[in-house]
Amino acid sequence: MALTSVEREPGQFRNASPGLQLILLCIVSIALMALDHRNEYLTGVRKSLSVLLYPVEFLVSAPFDLSRALSESIATRDALQAENRRLQDEALMRSASLQRMAALEAENARLRALLDSTAKVGEQMLIAEIVSVDMNPFRNMIVINRGGKDGVFVGQPVIDADGIVGQITRDRHYTSEVMLVTDVDHAVPVEIARNRLRTIGVGTGELDRLSLPFLPGNADVREGDLLVTSGLGGKFPPGYPVATVKNIRGTTGQPFLEIDAAPAAALNRMREVLLIKPEGNAGMADSDDDMPPAEPEQP
Repeated sequence: MALTSVEREPGQFRNASPGLQLILLCIVSIALMALDHRNEYLTGVRKSLSVLLYPVEFLVSAPFDLSRALSESIATRDALQAENRRLQDEALMRSASLQRMAALEAENARLRALLDSTAKVGEQMLIAEIVSVDMNPFRNMIVINRGGKDGVFVGQPVIDADGIVGQITRDRHYTSEVMLVTDVDHAVPVEIARNRLRTIGVGTGELDRLSLPFLPGNADVREGDLLVTSGLGGKFPPGYPVATVKNIRGTTGQPFLEIDAAPAAALNRMREVLLIKPEGNAGMADSDDDMPPAEPEQP
């Protein structure tokens, strides 16, 4: 009987009321906290439990950390893309404004009043993107995403960050065709920045070569000379880089030199171009409405 009584005591303790169990657990907890506070007996145990619980904490916080990281990454990426686009546009505009520096320095060495004697270029510029390239090997044409709805007109000069690209040859209202300076049907009046010797730069059909076929054998031209627009003809404003002289050949008995020049613009690498509108633009006067009436014939 006594044996039975002893065996039932643990069962009676386990069947104690929840309130008693809570009180006992609180007493044990307070005792453990007191011992840990005074003698730090449980420091090792606490560290071991922290190591065991770390994976659980990591898994619980992982979705929130991942969501926050993705949100920050997307926001940062959008901001960086917008900033990069703005800086690219600013750099393109500034490069275009600085293109005339070489020509201005060359003329300033001889003429102190350059700005009073040279036609000025208007500040109106429009950035356009290249949407397609003509794959015809005999034509050097591109299509841009600006047209008549943006104020584009036939004959409008087109440049990039390095120099003259070409001119508008067809307005499609929403897009436009641009004939590059290297097209076989394109010619641009140029002058050597060093001595202002004027000539014509003619396209060869090759993106990396222009020809200067009208310079006599005794012309003062050197390899490395910078060719800039002369402003003659009224299409291109003066002072913009066109090409650099690369090769000069003279043939006995021939009155003209054979000169090759490399275009200043990156014609085979450009993605964006600038459309410029010179002051006193004559390009818009090509329509029949702007032509003066014909004088009547005299009897």
